[in-house]
Amino acid sequence: MADLPDRDSSDPDAEIMRATYRALCEHGYADLTIKRIAEEYGKSTAAIHYHYDTKEDLLAAFLDYVLDQLVDAIHEVETTDPEQRLDLLLDRLLVDAEDHEELLIAMLEMRSQAPYREAFGERFQQNDEYVRYMIRTVIDHGIDEGVFRDADAEQVARSLMTIVDGSRTRAVVLDDGDALATGRRTAAEYVTAVLFDGVE
Repeated sequence: MADLPDRDSSDPDAEIMRATYRALCEHGYADLTIKRIAEEYGKSTAAIHYHYDTKEDLLAAFLDYVLDQLVDAIHEVETTDPEQRLDLLLDRLLVDAEDHEELLIAMLEMRSQAPYREAFGERFQQNDEYVRYMIRTVIDHGIDEGVFRDADAEQVARSLMTIVDGSRTRAVVLDDGDALATGRRTAAEYVTAVLFDGVE
């Protein structure tokens, strides 16, 4: 089973996050317990409770951990060229996700709880707003530079995130091995139609 991308494994919180990920992949959200997380952690439930009072507190921290990794991956895109930057951002959101299928499954399970768990919903909302902000900023920059034609950057960002979310959901729910690649091609076609058609 694949694990979370590497982080400092000597950090107890990081070790607990990785144990939570493994337990979530193994048992699913419905059957996830502190005991099962502790088994993956290799320590007692008391060791988990020393850091987190409840399972929901732990899972909220897990969401922070995973979503922070996505933000870190986005920050690794260093080019300032708007077209290249947008391409690389979409690669991070769709192409790179192919290497973390079990993480996609775990995150979809967590998303399904967002309507019922305020702490989860808040984190997904904040993450979505941040990623849309990053995409919107790149598009606005490209419009200012004359690379992209004039467009509603917020609407384009929302549409691209809809493609991302739909592709990830199809990949998990329908076990569609082509969903992420199809989503990436669809995103590229949409970008061409909305941001490049008519650009001299």
